[in-house]
Amino acid sequence: MNFELNDEQRALQDSVARVLADHYSFEQRRAMAASDAGHGDATWKKLAELGVTALPVPEAYGGFGGGATDLLPVMQEFGRVLLLEPFLASSVLGATALRLAADEATRQRLLPAVATGETLLAWAHDEAGSRHAPRWLETTATQQGGQWLLTGTKINVLHAMSAKQLIVSARVAGAPDASDGQAVFLVDAGAPGLQLRNYRLIDDTPASELRLQNVVALPLGDPTDTATARAAIEGTLAAGIAAVCADMVGAMAAAFKLAVDYLNTRKQFGRLIGENQALRHRASEMLVSLEMAKSMAIAAAVAADQPENEHSRADLHRAKLVIGRHARSLCQLAIQLHGGIGITEECAVGHYLRRIHVLDQLFGDSDAHSARLAALL
Repeated sequence: MNFELNDEQRALQDSVARVLADHYSFEQRRAMAASDAGHGDATWKKLAELGVTALPVPEAYGGFGGGATDLLPVMQEFGRVLLLEPFLASSVLGATALRLAADEATRQRLLPAVATGETLLAWAHDEAGSRHAPRWLETTATQQGGQWLLTGTKINVLHAMSAKQLIVSARVAGAPDASDGQAVFLVDAGAPGLQLRNYRLIDDTPASELRLQNVVALPLGDPTDTATARAAIEGTLAAGIAAVCADMVGAMAAAFKLAVDYLNTRKQFGRLIGENQALRHRASEMLVSLEMAKSMAIAAAVAADQPENEHSRADLHRAKLVIGRHARSLCQLAIQLHGGIGITEECAVGHYLRRIHVLDQLFGDSDAHSARLAALL
């Protein structure tokens, strides 16, 4: 695939890289991870000032109307520094769900503040019983007294503790695995009946379990229009897959650089360990994996931007499958090349494998996408 960044995309990538180089060193990240919020407000403001938070928001609501291909270089830079900011949760997943599911009045009310980074959203879709099945919904929505009430449990809701609004998928009809009967709702973070159990994922990303018991919710669009809701959920998941594919590529590139730098500086018995032919072959294998992943991330971004293409769904499954496997292999090799120091908390290379573990599980792991791809073919 012939794909090159245009001047605007390249300039934005360079600007993001400079900001992160100044404000997001590995030690600074560790300090942010140890804080109560789990991310840095100053960094988030810097990204908002650059217009990064407005990138996926349509122009009609104060954004730049960027797609997955515009997000590709930005997400790669985020992956390089293991970014903890709520960009994926709010600007990608939340903004996409609002754009695809909400009515015009709700978009006008929320999306401008999302574009400036003032309002944070969280996407609540995964459930414990889904086992990576994207349409599985046990959370129910019932109408009582002119209000919609949600009851159920959502897991791994990224940055829910910082969000002002939660976008929650629920079922208005049918069995948990039915293809129809889905709807999307907006829930206030302080709504009665909503309980959050906050925790950190293994890469230090803040996440929460949401327990909803008759929580009042605002439907995004017509709750009986399940076709629109299903398309919104699928579109949001596609945007998420493309984003994490790019994030994984950035993490892979950083882990590869750390490994090569270590090979070229660490000495044993008076010579660089990088002069060992077997280790050079390992580095070559890592480079092949990285280049393969780069190509697949581009394919995922293009597929997410072209949902009407008959091959897009297969391309997304293929990209998530291939990148997940290659990223895990590369980061494991990077740790092995470092030796025992690679598994210590103070060494950055081990944290990249943690990130890959998390991103591989988001929106379906490699095995899940392998099964979906097989079903399509």
